[in-house]
Amino acid sequence: MKFPKLSLDSLKNEGTESVTSHERRNFMKLGLAITGVYAGGKILSLSSLVGTANASEGGAEIVKKYPYNPHYSMVIRQSLCIDCEKCVEACNKTNNVPEYGYRTRILTKRYSGALDKQVEFIPVLCNHCNDAPCVRACPTVATFKDPITGIVRMDSKRCIGCKTCMLACPYDARYFSAERHAIDKCDFCWEERLSKGEKLTACSASCPTGARTFGNLTDPENIVYKLVHQLEEQVWVLRPADDTKPNIFYMKGNMLSVDNILKEQKFKYYDPTKV
Repeated sequence: MKFPKLSLDSLKNEGTESVTSHERRNFMKLGLAITGVYAGGKILSLSSLVGTANASEGGAEIVKKYPYNPHYSMVIRQSLCIDCEKCVEACNKTNNVPEYGYRTRILTKRYSGALDKQVEFIPVLCNHCNDAPCVRACPTVATFKDPITGIVRMDSKRCIGCKTCMLACPYDARYFSAERHAIDKCDFCWEERLSKGEKLTACSASCPTGARTFGNLTDPENIVYKLVHQLEEQVWVLRPADDTKPNIFYMKGNMLSVDNILKEQKFKYYDPTKV
């Protein structure tokens, strides 16, 4: 049976709205960006993501693909987390978090089998979603997404403590601060560190194993960009079905893949004895 020759030039580009986040992730792993959808979503138009990132302009086209610059993000390499809680301690001290509150936590996931048992530690925090439901839910605009950095921040003075944003957050990343009389959450240490010239959040700077990697998702030369776009290991986000477009990424993170990503450059670990 003969099929008519199909010409993409004669088809209308329907945009990319019908493409699921799962499909986008799979193509990103291959270094491809979806630029269009044709014929009711049956045909995808793709372009090279990696090729553009290495353009002579320093990745100018890649910058256009993200709404923020710097686009702050974090990669959690789960296999490197040892549950020492130095990140939690540093966060609490830096941001004056009370004992009952939290800006970041470490969850424990246990695997059981016939022959052995395995425990995995999973750091969690605000995901600073691109499509943040907490921002949409706030009636006073006390919680907002920074138009420059993409960080989801809180304006305590505008917060009325209605806790609507707490209910809207799918990551349980907020708590009510009695001291502030407002909701509190992770702001990537914007108030206490980044806005004062620091390059890292307190949790990533204090991690002794490098499990938390903080950086700029817009910059093709940044470690976060390289980890998210590398092809050797799977990268995922929490609760992808919610389609919040989170900026906290997870991977297993063995050191071989990191060495390859950094082109044989040694990863620089934090040494608490030299502080």
